[in-house]
Amino acid sequence: MTRRTLADAIAGQSTLTMPPSATMREACAAMHARRVGAVLVVDEDGRLIGIFTGRDAVGALARCVDPATTTLAQAMTPNPATLPPDAEPIEALRLMRDGGFRHVPLVREGRPVGVVSRYDFRAMENLRIEDEIALWERI
Repeated sequence: MTRRTLADAIAGQSTLTMPPSATMREACAAMHARRVGAVLVVDEDGRLIGIFTGRDAVGALARCVDPATTTLAQAMTPNPATLPPDAEPIEALRLMRDGGFRHVPLVREGRPVGVVSRYDFRAMENLRIEDEIALWERI
């Protein structure tokens, strides 16, 4: 059976990144257009400095901020927990469970290469099942 890593979950993914100066409105519009639940916030060198999710948007709106003028720097979760892309899926699931969040940025040398969410593991489970079926068919 093939060893799966988080890199398998992000294969073909185009990660949504934005600068901390982007507004909540811009981020939410981009998330909606791309059908994703998170924006990775990066500095001018492309290094991860935060994550902005739907949960962050709801929290900011509950504080009655103006999404047209509130920047990601003001609304994001700074310094999120991360994993390298060669980590195993179970590590991400444990991190999400223990931290109470749904998205984990994958980072190599400080720069984001993708993001996994709980949803991504459905596809990985299907791949695992396909591997098992192929193994049984060879027997």
